[in-house]
Amino acid sequence: MSLFIPNTEADREAMLKTIGIKSLNELFADIPPVLAAGKPDLPPGLSELEALRTIESLAGENRIFKTVFRGAGAYRHYIPAAVKRIVSKETFLTAYTPYQSEISQGILQAIFEYQSMICEITGMDAANASVYDGASAAAESIAMCRERNRNTVFIAETVKRRTLETVKTYCFGNGMKIKTIPAAQDGRIDAELLRKLLQEDRSAACVYLEQPNFFGLIEDVKTCTEMAHEAGALLVTGIYPISLGILESPGASGADIACGEGQPLGLPLSFGGPYLGFMACKGPLLRRLPGRIVGETTDSRGERAFVLTLQAREQHIRREKASSNICSNQAYCALTAAVYLSVMGETGFAETASQCHSKAVYAANSISAIPGFSLFYTGEFFNEFVTSSPCTGKILARLAEEDILGPLPINEGKQLLWCVTELNTREEIDRLCGILKEKSWN
Repeated sequence: MSLFIPNTEADREAMLKTIGIKSLNELFADIPPVLAAGKPDLPPGLSELEALRTIESLAGENRIFKTVFRGAGAYRHYIPAAVKRIVSKETFLTAYTPYQSEISQGILQAIFEYQSMICEITGMDAANASVYDGASAAAESIAMCRERNRNTVFIAETVKRRTLETVKTYCFGNGMKIKTIPAAQDGRIDAELLRKLLQEDRSAACVYLEQPNFFGLIEDVKTCTEMAHEAGALLVTGIYPISLGILESPGASGADIACGEGQPLGLPLSFGGPYLGFMACKGPLLRRLPGRIVGETTDSRGERAFVLTLQAREQHIRREKASSNICSNQAYCALTAAVYLSVMGETGFAETASQCHSKAVYAANSISAIPGFSLFYTGEFFNEFVTSSPCTGKILARLAEEDILGPLPINEGKQLLWCVTELNTREEIDRLCGILKEKSWN
């Protein structure tokens, strides 16, 4: 068999020189030697029955807690039975938009309806057909803000840790600079420091913060937006979508781009995925949105029809001209979110947010009244809050004994980040507090 290799030895040497390495072996230096040698230490093959039993045994090691008081980016919400029933229909479950996408009018309409709902809850003018997850949505949103002479992103240290790491990875690849803004004493972004840095640095492309932030606190988005705009920069807000049932929308707050993790909109926790990242923006930024954007038009007979209006992806235009290399979307997850929002309706959506907040306030007041526990931040929050707590490891272990997944330890275990949703009952909160009162944890 003949093998055609289009790159000559001179071509390969030129490419290696360009990226600053001397050999192909150096290019793959991060690959473990046992894998690079092509002889991984793998066990012998299994029959189908043996493999099934092995996988079931591994799955049996997972533990699903009856009661959950943890969030930090992935949230346990009630999903109406109608949602799973609808999205399980084979017309949705097996469909995929082909490259002649206008043939698939049903799928295009589903995406269009999803986009419309995202715009409605965020107060934005346009949304795309979703990206991989909330962290990639944040990074893609920040990349939208890059200009020739503006390539610095000011990002609050109060954002979720996985989001910050993903943004750093994206910026390393696209040449954007990152300046992190620490939290003030109240646990929110240091607005005065942000103002000072924006005045000093005229290369600001955008400011990114989350609402609520990682600690569950409500940020002053309007003030940060005004600061960003005064400096000629854009404001990108990462949103916990359920909070929009009672909080002011990013659009009403003046933000230019809204993004976030869509998992709370009808998707189960699923051990971490698949999820979806939603993105929406004001009209002037429409052409910078990555991925697919479905639009509504009329066909030759004057009837309602749907088309892929914009898709500035590297598959369709020159790579260096593309705004992003995202070339897929979480269409099925986005469909699930659209069905969830339809089933919940405006009233149900607002009620869910209201219950999350009211129950979290009740839990925070109850926990902070227990000796040894106190609220670490006293500002307004949505459904997550931080307490100073003694012996966090012992507390979590004791809660696990009672089939309760406790809060997330943060700041080297010095504080606990609690989360309460509409699924947590008053009885569960009272039972939790009863356990915390059992003994002195000091």
